[in-house]
Amino acid sequence: MGGTMTAESSISLPLPPQDGWTVDDFFNLPDLPPHTELIDGSLVFVSPQRDFHSLAVDLLVTGLRQSVPEHYRVRREMNVVLTPRTAPEPDLLVLRAEACQGRRQVRYEAADAVLVVEVVSPESQERDRDTKPGKYAKAGIPHFWRVEMAGEHDYPTVYVYELDPATSAYALTGIHHDHLKLSVPFDINIDLTAIDHL
Repeated sequence: MGGTMTAESSISLPLPPQDGWTVDDFFNLPDLPPHTELIDGSLVFVSPQRDFHSLAVDLLVTGLRQSVPEHYRVRREMNVVLTPRTAPEPDLLVLRAEACQGRRQVRYEAADAVLVVEVVSPESQERDRDTKPGKYAKAGIPHFWRVEMAGEHDYPTVYVYELDPATSAYALTGIHHDHLKLSVPFDINIDLTAIDHL
């Protein structure tokens, strides 16, 4: 879909089925806008992102790729199937290497995800803080990070969560302001202030 959207133009999509879209429907719909997500059978379209969002994703991609063990892979902005009617697109994913099966791949399964990361934007606050983390946890993804812009320098603040298998919910294990140093799911050491140099 090319061109600029105006108030008079609209996206033309087929009417959704009565029970909503399934994952199979979703991956066969033509001409969806970039970064469309499927949440509970409904299509969710993403607004244009702030510069912070792009830079925070770049910073974390670089940091994760420098530290990820060889049996994992890092991907950005790829859909992960959580249920037959839900396939969100996290900003970052760390996956088991065997799940990455070629450059034509368009989706991953929740069972292959080790870590999902959402960089919060003004238009996605509720989804990124509440809806999606709850769904990632129910799908059994062991680690979740929420990234927010904070402080006088607008640096990333990373909220780190780990899945509690007894409750199938995430527990907050740390809030990282200038430096992200972790030992799980693997050794990670990222200078969050380096966003200034991107």
